[in-house]
Amino acid sequence: MRSVRDFTSGVGFFFQGLGWVARNGRWWLFGLIPALIAFSVYVVALIFLGNNATEVATFLTPFADSWSWRELFRTLVGIALFLGGLALAVLTFTAITLAIGEPFYERLSAAVDVLESADEQPWWRTLPRSIRDSLVTLFYVLVFTVPLFFLGFVPVVGQTVVPVLGALVSGFFLTVELTTLALERRGMARKARFALLRANKASALGFGVAVFLLFLVPFVAVIAMPAAVAGAALLVRTRLAATS
Repeated sequence: MRSVRDFTSGVGFFFQGLGWVARNGRWWLFGLIPALIAFSVYVVALIFLGNNATEVATFLTPFADSWSWRELFRTLVGIALFLGGLALAVLTFTAITLAIGEPFYERLSAAVDVLESADEQPWWRTLPRSIRDSLVTLFYVLVFTVPLFFLGFVPVVGQTVVPVLGALVSGFFLTVELTTLALERRGMARKARFALLRANKASALGFGVAVFLLFLVPFVAVIAMPAAVAGAALLVRTRLAATS
């Protein structure tokens, strides 16, 4: 039962973060700026992909030129390309937003999680490391999600077990991304951060799954981003730092 309690308490940290930004409206508005920028980039990219999906599908499938049903096949490929782009957007939105808004979210995280002594570095020094760490995290996400994508075509399992596993995997790695700022301020490198989150897996999953489900709704992801950063800082301060 402890795992269930830890999972629900993890969910609670997101709502604590939501409460914090609700009480500190200027920080919420401050945190919206990079989220809106990232959202705009994704919208433009997805519109472009949607408008050109058929042409891209035609380019990728020259072998189908002689098929009598090539138009239907390429339409299906185009739809798959767009859905793949949409899934990739959901998986990478947090990492890209944090990379764009690192100086914003560092200040927001520091305001939520005040430390007497923090490992503070200029954002232009931490940005390359953050991008590298995000790419490593994305690699791990793909290692898990690509097999799940193909398992999704298996009858029954693909419609029941796979979505749950997908939410758990994506939720855990969202927590990895969101807690990076607060844990880096404590001088923790990537391997140490991963180890700490694995040791507190239920709390990490509870927080991440709640954020993941909200982020599936496009504009909600923008509005909730400052709350997610604040909640991650509270998760680190209240739960993770106490066990490290």
